[in-house]
Amino acid sequence: MSDALKQLFNDFDRGHLSRRQLLRALGIATVAGPVAAAMRPVAALGQGRCADAGRSGPGCDSTPAKLPFDATGWKTVALDRFTMQVADYEKDAAFFNAIVGWKVRSDDGKQAVLDIDDFGSMVIRGGYTPPPPASPANPPAGGAATAGAGASGAGAAAGGAATTGAGAAGGGRGGGGGRGGGRRYVVDSFCWGISPWDTKKVEAALKTRGLDPVADHEGKDFQSFHVKAPGGFDVQISNANGKNRRQGEAKGKLLEPGTIEPTGWKTVWLDHISYGCANYKDEAAFYKALLGWDLRPDEGSQNEAHIGDVGNIIIRRGTGIDHIAFGITPWDPDAVGAELQKRGLSHSIDTGGKGSTPEALRAAPYQSYHTNSPSGFTLQISKTTHDTRDVR
Repeated sequence: MSDALKQLFNDFDRGHLSRRQLLRALGIATVAGPVAAAMRPVAALGQGRCADAGRSGPGCDSTPAKLPFDATGWKTVALDRFTMQVADYEKDAAFFNAIVGWKVRSDDGKQAVLDIDDFGSMVIRGGYTPPPPASPANPPAGGAATAGAGASGAGAAAGGAATTGAGAAGGGRGGGGGRGGGRRYVVDSFCWGISPWDTKKVEAALKTRGLDPVADHEGKDFQSFHVKAPGGFDVQISNANGKNRRQGEAKGKLLEPGTIEPTGWKTVWLDHISYGCANYKDEAAFYKALLGWDLRPDEGSQNEAHIGDVGNIIIRRGTGIDHIAFGITPWDPDAVGAELQKRGLSHSIDTGGKGSTPEALRAAPYQSYHTNSPSGFTLQISKTTHDTRDVR
């Protein structure tokens, strides 16, 4: 299959192309037979496709990029926050509050701030307007990545068993909010606490490396700077260390409480961020040099990294952050699936390539499900903890 055809199917799976646009681009009227069969394996290509090809398949180059500048020597010690914009922030905030137990710190009518247990935050803003659909003749740039899961397996993306509920979560898997639905959200920034921190020295180090830092301080205790990653993503670095943020218990309430029954689950680990970009090698080298992220061996189509003791990230070809996976407790694969089904949430099994049936899930070292928030953002929940961070 040609790279152009792979990209078309990738954009369709991610919601960047509607079904009609895909058919027009292919020059056919219906998807059936050989075409439908061809679509199924394409989704797997972004899930560490080069590992299955022995890292020697077409387009597989495991040579890492050189660092773009001298390493700063900084260490990432904390996740401060993700920021996300959606059309209706109250619905997504209520979803995360109910499903993964994120407590509400504040809701001012324009955005909600939720605590991701005691190790980070999610800021969810309203007012997102989706961009116009891409032209079939000129699909959006992106690599072979799809909104999938683990570093090396096809998981749910490869046609795994999906249990479809009433659509309370937006339906379908993938970062585009369901096939043909178009992306109804954007994760537009993340903030990481680093050590050591000295505001003047950090600013000088950023300027020396040509990163044009923009100061964003809050009060006397919180200092930070924004810089741009090679692909333009907003990266905020700060003195956040867990002691100067999220002080006191989160006792806020949503102005519009949701209707989903709380699961009682607790978020315990940042399993991985699925971070798509035009040139994953350059991005991986950037984060290694800037924030000290420990890169795993380059797989040839993507690169995973340890974000210190904070969590993992998969940097792959694609566009933006299409999903984030969190480890939860308590974990029982059958019980978790039943609770998602009970709430009418579309969900699919992801074992990192070990099978997509309930039986395979129970036996797999890596166990997870994908589901979708009301905006279509793919939330992955898994069994993973700090001690099993590399089980994929």
